[in-house]
Parts: sequence; C-alpha cells; structure tokens
Amino acid sequence: MNLLLIYTGGTVGMVQNDEGSLRPFDFDALLSRVPEVQRLEANVDMLELWDPMDSSNFQPAHWALLAEAISSRSKDYQGFVILHGTDTMAYTASALSFMLMGLGKPVILTGSQLPIGVLRSDARENLMTALELAQLQADNEATIQEVSVYFENKLYRGNRVYKKSSQAFDAFDSPNWEPLAIAGVSLHVDKDALIQNGQAACVGKAFSLATKTNPKVAVLTLFPGMDEDIVRAAFSGAKRKAIVMLTYGSGNAPNQPWFNQLLREAQDNGLILINASQCKNGGVSQPDYAASDMMRQSGVLSAGDMTLEATLVKTMWLLGQGLDNKKFKESFLDNLCGERKALKVD
Repeated sequence: MNLLLIYTGGTVGMVQNDEGSLRPFDFDALLSRVPEVQRLEANVDMLELWDPMDSSNFQPAHWALLAEAISSRSKDYQGFVILHGTDTMAYTASALSFMLMGLGKPVILTGSQLPIGVLRSDARENLMTALELAQLQADNEATIQEVSVYFENKLYRGNRVYKKSSQAFDAFDSPNWEPLAIAGVSLHVDKDALIQNGQAACVGKAFSLATKTNPKVAVLTLFPGMDEDIVRAAFSGAKRKAIVMLTYGSGNAPNQPWFNQLLREAQDNGLILINASQCKNGGVSQPDYAASDMMRQSGVLSAGDMTLEATLVKTMWLLGQGLDNKKFKESFLDNLCGERKALKVD
C-alpha cells in the first residue's frame, strides 16, 4: 500500500527563531522528528506543493492545487494525509470534500497546536494516527472513503468540523455529526457514520474532479440594533453573488417591513441569500418560528445544520459550477457529500 503525505505548512512544522517567533522548517527536518513513520505497513511518500505557509494565507487557488495533486496521483496512492495549519483547516477540508466527491479514498487533514519540536507537542500522535487511519482497509477497499480531519483522538467528517479552540489540543468539534472514528488503545470506526453507508448524493457516483469556485460571497452577522442602512450596504456590494446571513437561534431574523423589503429587492437583483444560524449546535429550522418562516417565504435558502465553513465553501463551489438558479437551489439544499441533512425544494 502507498500513502502520500502532503505538507502545506502550519504550526506542526514550526521551530522557534532567535527572537522566539515561530518559523517553518523544511519537510525532511519535520519527518526526522517522527521516525515512527518508517514502521508503518504502508509505504509513505512525501510531497510539498509550495513553500510551507501559515494557513491564514490559504486561498481557493490552494484548495484547487491540493485537489488536482490528489486527483492526478489517485491511481498510485491508496490514501492521502495533508499536514495543514489549524486556522483554515475546516475550510480546506470542506472545499476538498466537494472538489473530490466520489474519489473513494481517504483524504485526511491533520496538524497540531504545538510545533513538532516542542516536548509536549500533539503533532506526533496526530500525524501517526492519521496515517494509520488512512491505511485501514476492509475487503480490499478503503475503510475511510471521504475527506476528514483527524485531531486529538477523533476523526471527523471534513465538511462537518469547525475550529473551537486556539489553545486546547482538542481543537476541533463536529456538533452535528458524530466522529467517524475514535483512537484509543485501538482504532474504533463508526461504520454507520461513514459516507459510503449514508444517503449523500455522491455515494455510488463516478469521480469527476471539479475545482472551480467563485468567492464573491460575503457574511452578514445579525445583531440587535442593526439598521436598514447596514443591511442595504451589505446587499449592494459590487459583483457580490451571495450573502450568508448569520441569524439567531433556529434561523430567526427581525420581522420588520424594511428587512423583508430588502430581502425581496436583493433577490430581485439576482443576489442569493442564505440563512445560517449563529449557533454551532443544531441549525436553521425555518418553519418552526414565524421569525424564521418569514425568511423561507421570502425565498432565502436554509443552510440547515451546516457549519459556517461548509456553507461558505459550498456556496463558492456551486457558484463556480455555472449552475442556473433552480439547479443552484436544488444542489444547495441537497446532501451532496455528507455536509448537511437534505431539504426538499419548495
């Protein structure tokens, strides 16, 4: 079995300079800190696509490069592990889940909260367990057949996670989907949680690489005191294609005449409006309350139980596919690759 380890940068590969600041060091130096890699049953090759960088500098073009690198090598490798900075890991994982739908192989992102050279670093365990999970097979098929994130003993679906802590080793969470696997003395995989055993649209479909995105998307967070001028300015941005509105609770928003009018005007002008909850757990349930059902009646799309990261990236990715409005709406509300519970189109 062959695995490919892709190094993009992040805290995992940092060392302190003379001033005490963290700076990246090269891939060979990183791997010299983890000689256990050589003890795996699988052969592990290494790849650097660019000089190591902080993940806060990631752009959609980097997602596309990663997806293309994996796609072009998919015949030679049975699994992929990506070392990535934690700050935008959830965005990259979401993007790869859409770009690589149907690949049928493990693509596991991991990293660390402390550099690999630090005594108490979490990097070694995260890297080694991610590689072990990537090599799992049953009946000559990969056990993990989707994009995922491994961190602090848990493997999560990539488009279901968000970063919850800048300090704790348990840095990620997936409140609306259970972990795919838990690492303890042994590796326990929850087969019922895996993509191939669910109802996602990608299950059983042939792989076709799709990397185009359109990032002309903005986020508007609702707050008490927000007035008409603020919302109008957000809706009138030049070349903006979609707005994700972070609303209260189950998708509630002010039931004010001026707000309803702005929603209709924005959509008449071709702007796609999406209702996402400020809550991490649960999500939007538009028919449950009058204040949220108003959004549905106005034609605003529900993000359901998606994370903000998945909502943004899915919107960008669908915009990049050149869909008409009807197909965009159907695809956004559908469960494409495990990112949400599907909703019917009204």
